[in-house]
Amino acid sequence: MTAFNSTWNAGSELARSRREAALARIAAWRALEARAADASARAQPLFDKRGQLLPRQRVALLLDAGAPWLPLCTLAGYLQDTRDAAKSVPGGGMLAGIGFIEGVRCMVVASDSGIEAGAIQERGLEKMLRVQEIALQNRLPFIHLVESAGANLMRYRVEGFVHGGALFRNLARLSAAGLPVVTVQHGSGTAGGAYMPGLSDIVIMVRGRSRAFLAGPPLLKAATGEVATEEELGGAEMHTAVSGLGEYLAEDDRHALGIARQVVRGFSDAFGPPAQVHGALAAIKNKANGAAEPTLSAQDLLGLMPPHHREPVDMREVAARIVDGSELLEFKPLFGSATVCAQASVGGHRVGIVTNNGPIDVAGANKAAHFIQWMCQLGHPILYLQNTTGYMVGKDSEQAGMIKHGSKMIQAVTNATVPQITIQCGASFGAGNYGMCGRGYAPRFLFSWPGAKTAVMGGEQAARTMQIVTEAALARKGITPDPAESQAQFDKIVAMFEAQADAFTTSGLLLDDGVIDPRDTRAVLRFCLDTITEGAAREVRTMQFGVARM
Repeated sequence: MTAFNSTWNAGSELARSRREAALARIAAWRALEARAADASARAQPLFDKRGQLLPRQRVALLLDAGAPWLPLCTLAGYLQDTRDAAKSVPGGGMLAGIGFIEGVRCMVVASDSGIEAGAIQERGLEKMLRVQEIALQNRLPFIHLVESAGANLMRYRVEGFVHGGALFRNLARLSAAGLPVVTVQHGSGTAGGAYMPGLSDIVIMVRGRSRAFLAGPPLLKAATGEVATEEELGGAEMHTAVSGLGEYLAEDDRHALGIARQVVRGFSDAFGPPAQVHGALAAIKNKANGAAEPTLSAQDLLGLMPPHHREPVDMREVAARIVDGSELLEFKPLFGSATVCAQASVGGHRVGIVTNNGPIDVAGANKAAHFIQWMCQLGHPILYLQNTTGYMVGKDSEQAGMIKHGSKMIQAVTNATVPQITIQCGASFGAGNYGMCGRGYAPRFLFSWPGAKTAVMGGEQAARTMQIVTEAALARKGITPDPAESQAQFDKIVAMFEAQADAFTTSGLLLDDGVIDPRDTRAVLRFCLDTITEGAAREVRTMQFGVARM
């Protein structure tokens, strides 16, 4: 491979203006994440009074100090709890991410009990299901820090109750797949929440704080007339000494987290440091350690992408700032050149890259389909850097068979036998979202840059289409459209599409696994590729059923 010859002028006025716009978006995203942390921290006096740690403190103590941590779905639920952007608190009521405990790469989930007592939110449920799926796909032990008021009955929806059963189904699947499920019960777990420890392999409870019961005192009295205390029904001492729901009794949060680390240490031989897992993985790690950093600066990524996606971008410039040594081996560079396919390495991992320098035309779709199959034959993961307005339209394109050729590309993406990772860098419009492995095509991981846009089409295109259709309908009736009304409708449609296309909105809807800083793209990709490779190398002991509690 040869190093990419960049022609981008990072010091130009164009780059400067784009950089300022990107930094503004990054600041807005970080402020949203800080909003959730601040909302949770306001419960500090109550937690201090109870002798408890805040959720973020718990996660920090559980994880290995200084080890990498990949947070997931931090904007979950944004603009779903309220349409007021100034008041919406993102996060879905929980913290989630992939990190290391005693050298073991794990999925870690914690109830954000500083917000609404950790009540499960609608998008929080979706977030939990998504991270459970990631854990299953990548063979990650599942560590759950629980303190939740359960479902918010004031926001009860029957579909949430029904779909919520998948949360417990997935815990059983994780255990049966040979992936340890460890729960630290920091506080309450009522009704369905009681099945979180019930479906865990190991449960750690905190004296005087842990609660787990199918019906708490109020419901019990309402349903049967029986009167009982919380401790009698589901306290930590009762469950560790009488019911057997808990294995370990801790004195406080710190003690419980220390026990959790010891439990993870106990299975570290099977799931531990990469060099001990599999010889092939150790070889990849050694290669990764010697991988050359890009020769082009990641800082340039802030200035490369325009904020409105109407200006062309050479996405090879983006790829060259992510891959080892800035080296790319382009595949069919002269054929279907608006669709860029290239082989490269990221942190020592061989990958195939598919990205866009314009709409996907017939030649580009065929090239991408060929390249995807080639990568499957080689066993190389595929990285999609999305920046497309979709498949080419027009008489010539239709007559050339755009539908059938685009379908071949979608067939290849759908049936690819290697892991796929998607980064939504810029535009993700129309069926281009599908052909470039959008959320509906189940990439192993999918992240968005703060300025990314996702929609069936651009706002102005949608508004102009509706305007043409409306004016034609009025003309058939002999009515002349009012220019002011027509413009008002046009502006309304544009605003509606732009609001929904925004990366913060789509991330709030769990249409990605989180927003990332463009400058961190290489680090995130390396982490994900390491996770995928390590998971594939783990020799888990699957069972017909999960570990049954005795």
